[in-house]
Amino acid sequence: MSTLRGRRIVLGVSGGIAAYKAIDVCRRLVDAGAHVMPVLTADSLRFVGEVTFSALASEPARTSLFPIADHGSGEAIPHTHLGQTADLILVAPATAKLLGKYAAGISDDLLTATLLATRAPVLVAPAMHTEMWEHPAVQENLATLRRRGVHVIEPESGRLAGGDVGEGRLADPACIVEAVEGVLALTQDLAGVRVLVTAGGTREPIDAVRVITNRSSGKQGYAVAEVAARRGAAVTLVSTIGRPAPPNVEIVTVQTAAEMEAAVMARVHDADVVVQAAAVADFRPKEPPARKLKKHEGIPEIVLEPTHNFAHDIAAAKRPGQVLVGFAAETDDLRANARGKFERMRLDLMVGNDVSQPDAGFEVDTNRVVLIDADGDVALPLLTKIDLAGIILDRVASILMKKKAE
Repeated sequence: MSTLRGRRIVLGVSGGIAAYKAIDVCRRLVDAGAHVMPVLTADSLRFVGEVTFSALASEPARTSLFPIADHGSGEAIPHTHLGQTADLILVAPATAKLLGKYAAGISDDLLTATLLATRAPVLVAPAMHTEMWEHPAVQENLATLRRRGVHVIEPESGRLAGGDVGEGRLADPACIVEAVEGVLALTQDLAGVRVLVTAGGTREPIDAVRVITNRSSGKQGYAVAEVAARRGAAVTLVSTIGRPAPPNVEIVTVQTAAEMEAAVMARVHDADVVVQAAAVADFRPKEPPARKLKKHEGIPEIVLEPTHNFAHDIAAAKRPGQVLVGFAAETDDLRANARGKFERMRLDLMVGNDVSQPDAGFEVDTNRVVLIDADGDVALPLLTKIDLAGIILDRVASILMKKKAE
């Protein structure tokens, strides 16, 4: 399978004559299975058309940092959305102007703002006249970007605009796509790892139409599954949420705690990593009727019984080398409660989730957590769930390496 299949790539196009070659780059990326999101600068539109990229890419081309103000619809903050969801940002061509702004941290358009708002790898493909390419300011800016971890695909020597010949010609589109594949291959630290993730709140029937559930949206579990798949893992997501699986993720849909237990226990032995992000009900109605209860029949007496806590079964079945990650949603005494669950459930990592604040936990895109492992507790600041998923999986990758070395 192509390294690019299902990968989300922001294709930034800045304003040089080589912008026309970005059309071929876009087509090649899409043909290789990538999800391409074009971002065009105002200067690039002097050389290429927005409609062309919209027709060839996976999403319409974006050109403005203020799409709502300009068009009356769209994302309120497109640069952060692009930066957080991208697997890689490619700028081809990258002009001297673009490289200078990026190195200086200037974000005065959508592309430069996106470059500053991402933790994804960045690959730039410079293109300019030889004199510009060789200028000390350009070379110092490139050196700065390289020190910061930006990948650079060197320009070629050949025919330039205006009939000149020399170094500074944009790298061949095929070579650019090959470089993208190479950079993404470096981030495949979970390749060959089998990851089982649970997500969402279980739904326990009261009668034929009503349920007892909780506020879990499944967003954190989905984020973990998505990022794990991006990093090369074979991911199975057991979910109560009726939404499509992230790219390259197998999904198993369940409703009740018992159904989730059956799905998880049937797969847990084969998993290298188990991430228990679902909010599984602690109680369920005992003997719910198979019909709908009627209002005129009066207020029913609902007798609850405990569900089986299969997290203990997962812990009991833990095999050597397997990594178990748990979640604890708490409204008070976060560290103490999460630490207790960490110890009882034989976990390698516990994510203590503070759900007492409106900006974290259930039904929002951000989380505020404490990570607990054998070495201690670390409180993290407010993060998007995608960013938190990356940090959790960084820890998982480190734990896997330690277990292999033992």
